[in-house]
Amino acid sequence: MIIGGVNKGEPNFDYYMRELAQLSAANNMEVVGRVDQNLERLVAATYFGSGKVAEIGTLAQESGATHLVLNDELSPTQIRNLERETKLHVVDRTELILEIFSNRAKTKQAKLQVALARLQYELPRLHTAENSGLDQQRGSGTGGSGGGGLANRGSGETKLELNRRTLGKQIAMIKEELQEISRSEATRRKERNESALPQVALVGYTNAGKSTTMNSLLQLFGQGEDHEKKAKKQVFEKDMLFATLDTSVRRIDLASNFSFLLSDTVGFISKLPHKLVESFKATLQEVRDADLLIHVVDVSDENHKEMVETTNAVLKELGVLETPTIIAYNKADETVREYPSMDGDDLFYSAKDEQSMQLLSQLITKKLFADYQVRTLRLPLTAGKDLAYLHAKAEILTEDYTSDGVTVEARLSPTDQKRLESFTVNVQE
Repeated sequence: MIIGGVNKGEPNFDYYMRELAQLSAANNMEVVGRVDQNLERLVAATYFGSGKVAEIGTLAQESGATHLVLNDELSPTQIRNLERETKLHVVDRTELILEIFSNRAKTKQAKLQVALARLQYELPRLHTAENSGLDQQRGSGTGGSGGGGLANRGSGETKLELNRRTLGKQIAMIKEELQEISRSEATRRKERNESALPQVALVGYTNAGKSTTMNSLLQLFGQGEDHEKKAKKQVFEKDMLFATLDTSVRRIDLASNFSFLLSDTVGFISKLPHKLVESFKATLQEVRDADLLIHVVDVSDENHKEMVETTNAVLKELGVLETPTIIAYNKADETVREYPSMDGDDLFYSAKDEQSMQLLSQLITKKLFADYQVRTLRLPLTAGKDLAYLHAKAEILTEDYTSDGVTVEARLSPTDQKRLESFTVNVQE
């Protein structure tokens, strides 16, 4: 396949193009050529200028490429004209990302979210495509150099057989199913929110090392667990874009007796289609509920500053930019920087290094539990509701029953310190 893009003066254009190549590789497509063009604006009919279109056709003949993957979201007219002129199967950036998400989705929720985004992408294209004379199974061919990654269209395979009314009904049905799943997820989140355990969410660019960070924390603070139990808690990790789309939540019990819930969320990418962000907002609810964000950045990537900007743009859309955040620059072992180390409040670390993970855990403890204090409480037998509240809301360290009541040592949040002040017998810093 050939990748191509139009540079309208974007300072990060080359970065976007290299990312497009990575996305193609993530979709099992081999890049055999790249075509760029500098223009003030896209050509309405063919995206590229006529000379560049002819150049692409020649390059395709010489390389044996069958697909052209482009850096922007194209109109149906642009795709149709380019396919006619170049004899290539044309895929825009949005469709490529949708295809990757479709292949990666494992859970019912993720599959429905991707299907919804795809149908919303295809709905405005349906009428044009139906009248274009194109093959109804557009994208079902394999063929040639690097085309195999677009063999299966999932919900889009029969798009030319669907009218707008049918497509609209499908969208409505998927939204209804997602709402039902969201209600169930909301119940589970409510139970977690009431567990008294603070919540931490790993966020960041795709392939920055979020899943590796979670697995390393699980490994480090699961010393009392057998190998099988540790293995079950591990989340999937692989060195590729969008290795996982599903949010995973695990409990982390630190050596200091502090505990929290850690969630590993879907990664972000530049030019992430808005339809996907909208579809995955339910999945990203874990980010909204978090007491602390760990923004994982691949510091070994020369474009990591742009990656930070991309992630912050999505976090702004989710309304969580004000949430306390640790900026964690991962993969410092692939740079010349010393690690683990701190630069102000920023951490430079390697998710594969135990000392790094110890330092990260100390930062989490400092951020999450700075205002928590250990209290020794003496409750009479008549204070059953307060004892039940403690079990539901606080971290119980010791509990000693006597004939006239119960003495509890617990780590309390500032709110609970005030609420249970009448039972406090001493303060332990």
